[in-house]
Amino acid sequence: MIHYTPSSLWRLHPEDLQRDLQQRVHAVVSPSSHPCLVFFRADDVAVPSRKFSRLIALFKRRRVPLSLAVVPTWLTPSRWEAVRSIAGDDPFLWCWHQHGYQHKNHEPKGKKCEFGQSRAEADLRRDLRRGWDRLSSIMGPLVFQAFTPPWNRCGATALVLLKEMGYYVVSRSEGAIHAPPRSLADFSINVDLHTRKESQPEAGRDHLLAELETALAGGFCGVMIHHQRMNGPAFDFLDRLLEILSREKRVKLMHLQDLAGTEP
Repeated sequence: MIHYTPSSLWRLHPEDLQRDLQQRVHAVVSPSSHPCLVFFRADDVAVPSRKFSRLIALFKRRRVPLSLAVVPTWLTPSRWEAVRSIAGDDPFLWCWHQHGYQHKNHEPKGKKCEFGQSRAEADLRRDLRRGWDRLSSIMGPLVFQAFTPPWNRCGATALVLLKEMGYYVVSRSEGAIHAPPRSLADFSINVDLHTRKESQPEAGRDHLLAELETALAGGFCGVMIHHQRMNGPAFDFLDRLLEILSREKRVKLMHLQDLAGTEP
């Protein structure tokens, strides 16, 4: 598994963050503004925990859809039974999908990547298939054929394979260098709540709020969540963000399957 530490941002007082958040959202989202599509994606899912339960409870209470990226080798039948009992079966709220295979770096140098160009095509195909087969055998029809690569990046060969193997969606970071084949939908995240690297909390706050404002003003906002990195202030901020966005008439909250336009 991965060691998780909350970003410095979440040492700030939550009331100050929430006040700034409301001001930023209302500055760019109004009855006269263009509609904005918003989706939330929770990564590194598979293991039931108190933080996972708290995350799910937030989205249930606010009735906001969530895309959950599940690491295949981390999931077992018993874990899935526990996770499913926490979340329940609600196709409006949840889009379970594939998050790599092992969440393991295979790049000998440079940025971490599990499905990068340094790997042979046969190995990429094998791990994609293994991952999908494992999830579908455990989760059945509740898993949707979308793919979030670990560390939000993958090579061009992996994108071609995703299309060939029948995936509908890939979700990476905004500005990814390799474009997917046509008809493989690409829904990127452009707001990072929890893997931020600013050393000073104030810088983290300013950068996060700027990301949110820019994304909302642009009409498409994809928000990445890592529940294992969350503390009390992080949960409070997310709850306030869900509350604000769910009340905005010009904001449409969706998950990846909704965005792809496929039936549950």
